[in-house]
Amino acid sequence: MAAKIIWSEIDEAPALATYAFLPIVRAFTKGCDIEVETRDISLSGRVLTLFPERLTEAQRVADHLAELGELVKNPEANVIKLPNISASIPQLQACIKELQQQGYDIPSYPEEAENDEDRKLQERFSKVLGSAVNPVLREGNSDRRAAASVKKFAQKNPHKMMQPWPPAGESKCRVAFMDGGDFYESEKSVTMDGADTVKIQFVDEGGHAKVLKELKLLAGEVFDSSTMNVRKLRDFYTATAAEAKEKGVLLSLHLKATMMKISDPILFGHCVSVYFKDALEKHAATLKEIGASPNYGMGDILSKLDKLPAEKKAEIEADINKCYESGPALAIVDSRKNITNLHVPNDVIVDASMPNVVRDGGKMWNLQDQLQDTIAMVPDRCYATMYAEIIDNARANGQFDPSTMGSVSNVGLMAQKAEEYGSHDKTFEAPSNGTFQVVNSAGQVLMEQKVEKGDVYRSCQTKDIAIKDWVRLAVERCRESGEPVVFWLDEKRGHDAQIIAKVNKYLPDYDTAGLEIKVMAPREAMTFSLERIRKGLNTISATGNVLRDYLTDLFPILELGTSARMLSIVPLLAGGGLFETGAGGSAPKHVQQFLKEGHTRWDSLGEYCALVPSLELVAKNFNNNKAKVLAETLDTAIGTYLENQKLPSRKVNELDNRGSTFYLTLYWAQALAAQSQDQDLKARFTPIAKEMTDNADKIDAELIAAQGRPIDIGGYFRPDRVKTEKEMRPSATLNAIIDNM
Repeated sequence: MAAKIIWSEIDEAPALATYAFLPIVRAFTKGCDIEVETRDISLSGRVLTLFPERLTEAQRVADHLAELGELVKNPEANVIKLPNISASIPQLQACIKELQQQGYDIPSYPEEAENDEDRKLQERFSKVLGSAVNPVLREGNSDRRAAASVKKFAQKNPHKMMQPWPPAGESKCRVAFMDGGDFYESEKSVTMDGADTVKIQFVDEGGHAKVLKELKLLAGEVFDSSTMNVRKLRDFYTATAAEAKEKGVLLSLHLKATMMKISDPILFGHCVSVYFKDALEKHAATLKEIGASPNYGMGDILSKLDKLPAEKKAEIEADINKCYESGPALAIVDSRKNITNLHVPNDVIVDASMPNVVRDGGKMWNLQDQLQDTIAMVPDRCYATMYAEIIDNARANGQFDPSTMGSVSNVGLMAQKAEEYGSHDKTFEAPSNGTFQVVNSAGQVLMEQKVEKGDVYRSCQTKDIAIKDWVRLAVERCRESGEPVVFWLDEKRGHDAQIIAKVNKYLPDYDTAGLEIKVMAPREAMTFSLERIRKGLNTISATGNVLRDYLTDLFPILELGTSARMLSIVPLLAGGGLFETGAGGSAPKHVQQFLKEGHTRWDSLGEYCALVPSLELVAKNFNNNKAKVLAETLDTAIGTYLENQKLPSRKVNELDNRGSTFYLTLYWAQALAAQSQDQDLKARFTPIAKEMTDNADKIDAELIAAQGRPIDIGGYFRPDRVKTEKEMRPSATLNAIIDNM
């Protein structure tokens, strides 16, 4: 029986790159009892699955995400998952608009629910917002690290993006966070003694209870409840803005409005309304009439002003500009368009933005397109303290050196929707003063928190089987690597206290003799890891799902220049494998450049690296020696690709993703021709390697010649397949070799 590898069809730059690389993967695995199939989990594909009744038969898209959600529960699962859009509402709206223009009868997203029909539409669309894909596919915990060849190359050829920190004591950069009223302070957590159905309810000051959600919990499951006091949040924003103004530094806000799709847009909106308080309060009635919401950022407000008469629009814009003049300077996303940190909630995402603050010497970009010290606001203390620690460390000890620094790999707790904060339907905004309660089937209140109107409530679940598997994986990685493992857990935090108890319970189930295993709060864990990093030593971080995201961007960006070069293996609980590729952090800019000048600088190294363990899994589960040889030679080819520095350039008319993929393909064919483990593969690839080698200059020239002009692929979120394939496979010589294999 042939093994199946499922390759996900996704969004933006990695979607473009798939058109270049996937035909090569299929050609190389042909005749090796391996089938490579695709499943569409792109944002546009997910939107189309929501409205089959409004589409023609030809327009309908199967619910591939649901299909993959079932597949990953089976031992034969082998899925390569590329980055998809974790959509914010503005991104969703842009996607819907494009689909409508392409002839799909998709309804517009109702920003304000004025009736039951609007509320039902919002509920339907909510299924594709945020990191909707990840909880469905993650039926295992994650093992993220740089492949040995990638780390070796990074140390030998350190990236040039690191900016020096000012002499000790001179930097004004710091991480600002709340000292009370945040999720960290309020968090409560329980471990279920037995299976039960619980309900989350809101009780107003008059004693009237409204059930918001019912949940079936398993025995041993950890369930959390926490709130954010927005009055104290706004006080924090006000005080920090005043500090930034006084010190003459930039003010920046670092949240994750993509993953935390309900809570963080609200937190973002409060920052917008505090900074622009005078203007927004003065024109509150008018802004409400036109549907302008600070939760969507200043960009949304400004665009909605087009609905007003010119005189009124100019008046509001003038008052907004006065806020810029009186307030602290904001960190800038795009100085050419005057797009600030508060323009769009998903423009500055904490796990990608905070590493850049470290990399850039404690600075962000100002309106003059220069780097300037910033006060980075990360309001909630659950994870802000670890960012504060790395900033303090760099301020005192100087910049990190990619040529000598050690690594911090990660074992992440994420199986079965573990710790899915904010990206689910267990986050609510308090309609009035009152109390949020978690009540069991016997009517007993397990947890409760008093809140004020507008406060944010959120909870999460973490199943016992996921925690036990996480502990097992951490111990295995510790033993295999010989490196210490640190569980980043804070005994003073409600959720973490429950997890610490389970770690202590399950560690004795495994052989830990001679292993260095520690439990530390995030700030202390960061201190420990940084001390080792500066000595060139490696450490394994064992963290929950949110910190998994944050750390596996933070350290790779410093070490490797990008998180796209991380190897992310998810050993599934049922025995299969999910292989995630790095996100890279700036895929939209890559697409914009490609459409403007025909050059795509997306680095597919993550995809190349993910294919290696995917083939290894085929070899193991199907006793397939050809898959083993394909994996080994691909790993060799990746090393050659790095040594020869065939990574995509940022500049047009130089090597781009298509050229990089060609050279990876050339080196893979050469490695297969040179190996002696499988004579059939050797015989097959010897002439192919020769043909590619003989025509390398010609292929290279054809790929370069395709650049330097605007590109039309028929769409951003759902490009035309024929047009896109033509642009991403522009070398007739290479296509002939691949298609004839």
